[in-house]
Amino acid sequence: MSDFAGWYGDKRRAAAVGRLYGAMVEQSSVVIRKLGVDRGGELSAHRVLSSDRVTPAVTLGCLARRTRDAVAGRRIVAAQDTTEVNFPGRQSRGLGPAGRQGRTPGFFIHATVAIDADTDAMLGLVAAEIWTRDGSAVGARRQRRLADKESQRWLSAADTAAERLHRAAELIVVGDRESDIYALFSRRPAAVQLLVRAAQNRTLADGTLLFDAAAAWPALGQRTVRIPPRHPGDRGREAQLTLRAGTVRLCHPRNARREGDPDSLCLILVEAVETNPPEGAAPLHWRLLTTLPARCAAEAAEIVRLYRLRWRIEQTFRMLKSDGLRLEEAQTAEPHRLLNLAALAIGAAVRIIQLVDARDGSARPASDVASDAQIAAATALCPTLEGSTERQRNHHPAGSLAWISWIIARLGGWNCYYKPPGPKTMRDGWQRFAAIANGYTLAHAARHNV
Repeated sequence: MSDFAGWYGDKRRAAAVGRLYGAMVEQSSVVIRKLGVDRGGELSAHRVLSSDRVTPAVTLGCLARRTRDAVAGRRIVAAQDTTEVNFPGRQSRGLGPAGRQGRTPGFFIHATVAIDADTDAMLGLVAAEIWTRDGSAVGARRQRRLADKESQRWLSAADTAAERLHRAAELIVVGDRESDIYALFSRRPAAVQLLVRAAQNRTLADGTLLFDAAAAWPALGQRTVRIPPRHPGDRGREAQLTLRAGTVRLCHPRNARREGDPDSLCLILVEAVETNPPEGAAPLHWRLLTTLPARCAAEAAEIVRLYRLRWRIEQTFRMLKSDGLRLEEAQTAEPHRLLNLAALAIGAAVRIIQLVDARDGSARPASDVASDAQIAAATALCPTLEGSTERQRNHHPAGSLAWISWIIARLGGWNCYYKPPGPKTMRDGWQRFAAIANGYTLAHAARHNV
C-alpha cells in the first residue's frame, strides 16, 4: 500500500502524490518536466501540487507513518536541525526573505529523522516544519514569548518525536548548538532524553561559568571517533578525544522571560577535546549537555557517539540539496506548489539515503523502503538476477533491506564484483525496479480478475 493511500480526500489524488514521490526517489530530481515523463504526467503533477487538499503537513504525516512502525522496540536517536532553501535571482512571488541579510527569497525546513542508535541505520523521517518569513518587523527578542519565536521549533520537534515514536524502547533527541535552549530541557516530554551541544556559556548555581566547569574534572579516558565527511571531496577523518564528565546546575537565563520554567536545572556535561589534530585542522571541542548518565568513561564515550549520529540530518539536507535532489534548482515558482514539492523531497532524500546505506548489508526489513507489492515483485525477480558464481548470488536474508538493495543494485548494473554500488547505481536500479514492480502488480491483479 502507498504511504499516501487514504489521504488528500480522493484516492486518485493520493495515487498521483504517490507516483510523484516515487519518481523523485527513482530519478533523484525535483524537476516536474522530468518527473512527469510526458506532458500529461507533467500537468498531473502540477495539478496535485496545486490542490488545496495537498499540504506539507498532510504529506509529512504520511511519510512519518512508516517510521513510526520501524522504531518499535528500538533505541532511537531523533536528530533535528534546520536548513534554508534559497532561490537567488528569482522574484519572491510569495517567498519570504532568506539568505544573508534576508536579501534572497526562500524558505526554511526544520526536520527530524530517526536513527537506530545501535546500528546507525536511518529509519525514516519523523517530522518536518516548512515555513517562510513574512519580512515584517518583530519585537525585541527578550520580550517575546518562546511560542512566538522560531526557536519554538526545537521544542515542537521534541514533542512530535515523543508522540510519533512512542513505541521506541528509548528515545534520545539530539540537536546542535542552535538547540541550546533552557526551556527545551525544562519542558522536555517525560519519555525523551536530550543531548545538545552547548552554545551558551551559562551561569551555574555556584556562580561559575559552564565552559570552565570541566577544567578541574579528571580525564575519564580517550576515545577515537570517526568524523564524517562535511562536503564533497572530504573523506572525513578520525579524531582522538579526551573525555571528561560531571554534573552541572544551570541557572535560569537572567534576561529571559519567566514562563514557568524552574530557577535551575541539573544536567550532565560531557566535554570532548581533540588531542593532536591534523595540521591545518581546528581541534574538535564538544561540550555536550544531556539528561543521560555519564558516570564512567564508557557512558561518556557513548554520549559522544550518540551525538555524532547527528550527521545523519546533515546528510539528509545535503541529499535534499546540492548532493542529490537539488531542491534549490526547482523550476516551480508558485509557493503552495513549491512547499508541497519540498515536503515530498525531504521524504525522498531520506529514502535515497536508506537505499544507499543498505548496499553494505542491513538486517532491517525491506518494508522500511518498499511496499508489500514491491516486496512481492522483488521475491519473484531475485532468482532471475542471480548468476552462476557464489558472488553473484543474493546471500542476504529474504525480505531484509540488504536483500532488496542487492536486487536494486543488480538492476542498476552492478556486477557483484569490485567496489560496492554507488548512489547513481542505486538510483538507476530503483528506477528500473519501480517500473518492473508496477508491471508485476498490474499483471498479478489482471490474473485475479480473469
